[in-house]
Amino acid sequence: MPLVLTFIISFLLIEFLVYIFLVLGIDAKAKFVEDILPDALQLMASNLKAGLTTDKALLLSARPEFGPFQEEINLVGKEITMGKDIDEALLGMCSRLKSEKLEKTVLLINSGLRSGGQLAALLEQTAKNLRQQRLIDDKIRANVMMYVIFIFVAVGFGAPMLFGLSTFLVEVLTKNMGMLSLPQGAGAAAAMPISFSEIKISIDFIIKFSVTVLLTTSVLGSLVIGLISKGKEKQGIKFIPALALFSMAVFLVVRFLVRNLLSGLFSF
Repeated sequence: MPLVLTFIISFLLIEFLVYIFLVLGIDAKAKFVEDILPDALQLMASNLKAGLTTDKALLLSARPEFGPFQEEINLVGKEITMGKDIDEALLGMCSRLKSEKLEKTVLLINSGLRSGGQLAALLEQTAKNLRQQRLIDDKIRANVMMYVIFIFVAVGFGAPMLFGLSTFLVEVLTKNMGMLSLPQGAGAAAAMPISFSEIKISIDFIIKFSVTVLLTTSVLGSLVIGLISKGKEKQGIKFIPALALFSMAVFLVVRFLVRNLLSGLFSF
């Protein structure tokens, strides 16, 4: 039974890690497309001003430096050549790239195609707006960076140091309380201002509890960092391993230093 349970847990963990890897890959691809989207729109607008049709202007705006976006533009061109409407082909590209900015831009392009307006001017203005939005996003990230640093310090330094000191204190109290020789008899016990009883919580339980809390805090802290810095919680998933390892290292180092510095005061 334990072997079956271990297999199930391992299988679910592997599936979860693969899912996280795919999600992060999709987000990275969408982020790259959003970064080069203003340049692609500007290039497409220039092609339209040169007298090219919309589909030709779109295909000629594909550049090798656009990476995955070039592949998507070429795929859209193939679909248009096979008889698919350009608006449907562009919407299909949005469904594959999972980019909110790209989807809004495609909706604007489709609206311009249906209305017969000045598509080149619309693309130029959209590219300008996207660049301005990027500058605003960069300023916002710079302003909230202090919160990110605070969360990192709290999760990476504060919590591990406190848990390292507290577990050492519990270990000292547990071992020294067992070596106390208390006076026997009901009268002697009643005369004492405090009462002593056996500590039933082991130091191993305290350490395991501390490690569990630190790992949980690292996960939650990473998600909060991703939400604050990138606007999405899942952007913080990539910080979980580093933050968890760092907090555990601080926890172990604090315990090691405290035990060695105070070894002369307490007997172990």
